[in-house]
Amino acid sequence: MTGAPQRADVVVYGGTGAGVMAAVAAARGGASVILLEPGRHVGGMLSGGLGRTDVERQEGLIGGLALEFGRRLGRLYGQEVAWRFEPSAAERVLGDLLHEHGVDVRLGWRLTGAGRDGRIRRVTDEHGRAVDGRIFIDATYEGDLLAAAGVSYAIGREGRATHGERYAGRRELLPSPHQFVVPVSPLAADGGLLPWFVPFDDLVPPGEADGRVQSFCYRVCLTDAPDRIPVPPPPGYDPERFELARRYAEALGDRAVFRAFGGPGRLPNGKADLNSDGPVSTNLPGAAQEYLEGDAAMRDCVAHEHRTWAQGLLHFLATDPRLPAGLRREAAGWGLPRDEFTDNEHWPHQLYVREGRRMIGRRVLTERDLFAGGGPADASVGLAGYNIDIREVHWVAAPISRFPDLVPEALTEGYLSVPVPANAIPYDILLPRPEECDDLLVACAVSASHVAYCALRLEPQFMILGEAAGTAAALAVERGVAPGALPAADVRAALARRNAIVDLP
Repeated sequence: MTGAPQRADVVVYGGTGAGVMAAVAAARGGASVILLEPGRHVGGMLSGGLGRTDVERQEGLIGGLALEFGRRLGRLYGQEVAWRFEPSAAERVLGDLLHEHGVDVRLGWRLTGAGRDGRIRRVTDEHGRAVDGRIFIDATYEGDLLAAAGVSYAIGREGRATHGERYAGRRELLPSPHQFVVPVSPLAADGGLLPWFVPFDDLVPPGEADGRVQSFCYRVCLTDAPDRIPVPPPPGYDPERFELARRYAEALGDRAVFRAFGGPGRLPNGKADLNSDGPVSTNLPGAAQEYLEGDAAMRDCVAHEHRTWAQGLLHFLATDPRLPAGLRREAAGWGLPRDEFTDNEHWPHQLYVREGRRMIGRRVLTERDLFAGGGPADASVGLAGYNIDIREVHWVAAPISRFPDLVPEALTEGYLSVPVPANAIPYDILLPRPEECDDLLVACAVSASHVAYCALRLEPQFMILGEAAGTAAALAVERGVAPGALPAADVRAALARRNAIVDLP
């Protein structure tokens, strides 16, 4: 072991937006705090490209530190509150919050070990460094600390029967904004399938569990400013890798526009956040499955696969002579901003991990809870109100009847977007079962079914969950008890004093 262990009242692992809010909230509550982040930046997706924040229909549900974050950004742009912002601006605001509250931030700190047998007590990294704490918070998208501590978790889709959920399990192949709207062949030149396609017969029946996760991507920050950097080809670029995009553009004909392959949402200062729209986009269905349980090398490999796909696709759309000239011209009108991600070739440093492990904790939030308004009102530590939002899971080679033949055609499977009413987030979904670990709170990989998690997996909710976890951690330190021994009403009251919104409208 390298040196004596460092110590703090509260140790937060994961410098996501949730992690920053957890650390700041714990510090505001009087605790000493160390924030450990395996990468080189804080902010997760907030500083990693997701500048068009998902706040639709829930602006009135966001208070506390999340709203303070939005207001600080607003001051940068001459607005009361800004929910569209540049990645570099988000990182600057989050860094200011950490600095102002005296949080000890350790970058490049990758977890390799954590205590078990009901308590963590100490975490260690790949260099043998150790950090001791009284309370720990897992604020990673992946749920890495809870897994290292031996806490139970789930990955991917359950079946409908598991929690009695209508929207669980494998989805039917139905029309959606992410479905192919024209026939496209999934067959490769050798008669096999194009990369990442699965045969229809390999799918489980609709509604059944398959453990699959929705697609990941990079939320690429683009600009149409004159000084933009044309998206360069990634190392090893092969235009044939994008045969599916070429075929889709050809089949779309006059409808082959840039928005068919990605939706740029406008940000300040001439920039845009490129989200994945349509069936062929910066998403790479199927490529994320090995990420969550993979070691560091596997995760780097998966992230590289997603980067070379997204970067290669943007370069392909702008340059390939086989594409319609209008599409190429429109795609070439976007490039990388010179002042974003300057230490990473202007490419986002954060892979968009849309879902990670999900703790199986004291209470599992389910689809039924969402439509019933969440947990008991007196146990609420925050509010949510976005859609159940699940991106495509598979590219499927489906047998389609084109009389007199049965023809393999490309379809997507998995996309679902269902509005839900405003609902209360119960404190118990942040807590492991008491027999598994009593000094841990979880801020991102909370205890929820796959369907329910996909209505919580938005950055505003992660910030809300992070503040709740940090507030509870500071209270537990102050009282000398485990987080699970705290009455939810006390956590709720402490949050309300900090202007968090915990009551349903």
